[in-house]
Amino acid sequence: MLFKTKFIPLAIALAFAGSAAAQEVIKIGHVAPVSGPSAHLGKDNENGAKMAVEELNAKGIKIGGKAVKFVLLLEDDGADPKQGTAVAQKLVDAKVQGVIGHLNSGTTIPASKIYYDAGIPEISPATTQTKYTQQGFKSAFRVVANDAKLGGTLGAYAVNKLGIKKIAVIDDRTAYGQGVADEFIKGAKKAGGGVQIVGKEFTTDKATDFNAILTTIKGKNPDLIFFGGMDSVGGPLLRQMKALGIKAKYMGGDGLCTESLPKLAGEGAANGVVVCAEAGGVPPELQKNMDDFVARYKKKYNSDVQLYAPYVYDSVMTMATAMQQANSAEPAKYLPFLQKIKYQGVTGLISFDSKGDIQDGALTLFTYTDGKKTKMEVIK
Repeated sequence: MLFKTKFIPLAIALAFAGSAAAQEVIKIGHVAPVSGPSAHLGKDNENGAKMAVEELNAKGIKIGGKAVKFVLLLEDDGADPKQGTAVAQKLVDAKVQGVIGHLNSGTTIPASKIYYDAGIPEISPATTQTKYTQQGFKSAFRVVANDAKLGGTLGAYAVNKLGIKKIAVIDDRTAYGQGVADEFIKGAKKAGGGVQIVGKEFTTDKATDFNAILTTIKGKNPDLIFFGGMDSVGGPLLRQMKALGIKAKYMGGDGLCTESLPKLAGEGAANGVVVCAEAGGVPPELQKNMDDFVARYKKKYNSDVQLYAPYVYDSVMTMATAMQQANSAEPAKYLPFLQKIKYQGVTGLISFDSKGDIQDGALTLFTYTDGKKTKMEVIK
């Protein structure tokens, strides 16, 4: 009896060991700033990736006839280009089979060369700078519209829909901030209507005092101020606009267009003052899918989606689907399938053009009403 009581647990242990050995581990890297001023956005991204991986593992997916387990390797780039390239190399050294990230254009662009050289596919859920997909890297993809569409659409909207005549522009000197501001100016000028760019100022992505540039702008009496940058700077800037008595409308891209903006801007984000665009969006017939995701996210994390979590979630699912279609998690084998993918996600249909840009990318315009982000319209 003594022999049997020892033998049975040993047999069970060996069976479990054999099962674990048969399960292939697929490592996916995720990079976002989970420290610094944009940490709330980076954590939002991380949560979206975790949700996707947990759901994939719960389904018991097989690839190439083998049971697989997806493992997420999380890295923090602090929205800093040097840190971004350092963690990119770390993920390459860890032999990840794919990367989801980065969030900021300024970190994504330099890191993309490292992933490309290593042959590792990368899907950015948030990068909008046009340069990202213009480098000729066949491994680089994005699931949101680029700055040319985002900034250009906002510029045209300001002139044609809001009737703006005098515009001042501020950017934070980052790749994203400068890029979206430049495209906004192009879009506004192309729209015509006698629009004037009465001022072009810049700050940094860590600045807190904007009185000097706002005093200069106030003297030019603009109808609208466009800010190229993230909410961590754009919110306090709007707060100081209010304090100086500047009554202009305020516009920005997706980095500004977050649930946190009213808290950061205070009374500056009064009803109808802000118009911003999110690089993505779903038409009414797909809204239920997005609403279901938002509800699941809220239940799981006890917090609202900030901005990009649904796009991160879809990025992970898109990459996993390409692996399934290729019957392989080897980057060289599933990359051709990723290039031709058609995946119906919570953010809409995901497919890429020859450069890696999302096909038919949508934009959603928002304003803020009673401290809440309020959808205006979806534009394609």
